[in-house]
Amino acid sequence: MISLKNKAQISKMRDAGKILYEVEQEVRQAIRPGVTTAQLDILAERLIRKNRAIPSSLHYEGYPCSICASINDEVVHGIPSDRRVLKEGDIISIDCTVLLDGWQADSAFTAGVGTISAEAEKLIRVTEECFWKAMQECVTGKRLGDIGHAVQQHAETNGCTPIREFTGHGIGREMHEDPSVLNYGEPGRGLRLRGGMTLAIEPMISAGDWHLSVDEDGWCARTLDHSLTAHYEHTIAVAEEGLPEILTLPGFSWEA
Repeated sequence: MISLKNKAQISKMRDAGKILYEVEQEVRQAIRPGVTTAQLDILAERLIRKNRAIPSSLHYEGYPCSICASINDEVVHGIPSDRRVLKEGDIISIDCTVLLDGWQADSAFTAGVGTISAEAEKLIRVTEECFWKAMQECVTGKRLGDIGHAVQQHAETNGCTPIREFTGHGIGREMHEDPSVLNYGEPGRGLRLRGGMTLAIEPMISAGDWHLSVDEDGWCARTLDHSLTAHYEHTIAVAEEGLPEILTLPGFSWEA
């Protein structure tokens, strides 16, 4: 069932989104060769709790950490570890969810570690561009298929491939709510968007093939062909009129 949020509820999600944005900015600054993914996880949890919020990924369905830290061919759900030391040329995707006063915010980004290849730079850029293409479709009256098609078309035009086995999603009091938001699709198909819908839009894009395997830990998903992947996500609120508000990007304005 899809839950439409009122202005007061969206305001609560905006507050959570502001904390999440600040946490991820700090984590981004800490990404460098020699740092472990466990250190990034400890930093994120400390900052979240300092803001009297809860790292809602921690213990979610048994997940053991506060962030997902996925390196190179890992798409999502990479578990932070003292044994995972970042190296020059790696790319790392950080996915984090914050719960504040009963309301969730979800966001992700991919960053390079030191100097990265031109292929990796392109993949990160295209993935972020896929998000902004999708945003143009997140308006009242459009359909979910319009969002997925925008991501798919931009990725494939640039020689990349959207991941199909993981999707964006509704978000609110729960981390994952209806509807699922695919990163591929046909325009004009699927559920019609309405004002008050809150969605986590998250292109996950591969430089190669989209098929995945899951590691023995039952969490970390990676490309079968070991191609690089990138991830970019924000929590948004569909407006009654006009373009959506990005709840995890404080200060952003479409008019700027």
